[in-house]
Amino acid sequence: MKTGINILFLLFLLISSVCAQCRIVSYNVENFFDCRHDTLKDDYDFTPEGKYRWTYRRFRQKADCIARVICQAGQWDTPLAVGLCEVENDSCLIRLQRAMRNYPYRFLHAESPDERGIDVALLYDSLRFHVLEWCVLPIDLGDDYTRDILYAAGRLPEGDTLHLMVCHLPSMRGGQSASEWKRLRAKQVIQRRTDSILARRPEALIVVMGDMNGDPKDDLRGLKNRMTDLPKTDGTVRGTHKWQGVWSCLDQFYVSSAMDKRASVRIYTADFLLEEDTKYLGKRPVRTWQGYKYNAQGYSDHLPIILDFR
Repeated sequence: MKTGINILFLLFLLISSVCAQCRIVSYNVENFFDCRHDTLKDDYDFTPEGKYRWTYRRFRQKADCIARVICQAGQWDTPLAVGLCEVENDSCLIRLQRAMRNYPYRFLHAESPDERGIDVALLYDSLRFHVLEWCVLPIDLGDDYTRDILYAAGRLPEGDTLHLMVCHLPSMRGGQSASEWKRLRAKQVIQRRTDSILARRPEALIVVMGDMNGDPKDDLRGLKNRMTDLPKTDGTVRGTHKWQGVWSCLDQFYVSSAMDKRASVRIYTADFLLEEDTKYLGKRPVRTWQGYKYNAQGYSDHLPIILDFR
């Protein structure tokens, strides 16, 4: 009798793990640099001698703050995957892993041609996401350079394959209109990969995430931008990034039709990530830097976004 009960209990745990909700987080962590100068990159400001006086102690504190956000965003469980923007290199990710040593996270990252050396990366729960393949998708901007797009496909516990793309599209430097062609070029790269996946499997689960450096648009064929009709649960927070008193939702999720049926999204507005905006009123993200004023308890100028699915 006891054996039968044990078997039923194990079956219950197995079914629960398969049916459990999975969480994906996308987070621009704002200048997550180590404190060593890379001679191939324009990162001197983030060294002990640079204008930000970026020491190992400050680097370690930044990693601990990012780790807190990821762990808190997971609530009862670790996020299945975390797309990160503005990460300098593997050293940053190894330090972040150390700050979450009790969690089964591994990471994917490759150096990109970005002049400042800030890249995208993917953290993933190695117990629930089995990586099948991954690569970087370069963006050709001629004589200009930007971050590559990181693509990964992995198997979920129930056997489905999940396709992830982590993006940090070119900035609006030089003006929104003058730089729009760069973001369009990047989206063409995403589109080609999406078309290829959906041609093979129309019901594929696809999530494109990251900092799109523009307003949410439904502008990718076969994908829906879930941030275009995002409900505003907090009246004082109307986006993921605040600049000169204006909120914008730069951080976005695009999902395929099959994922759209299974997913819900929201901006993560935990109290510890926000502070009073004394200049423009309301709230603002708690940043690591306000100008050149350092805040050891700061996180980022962006808020994370969360996608849950079953």
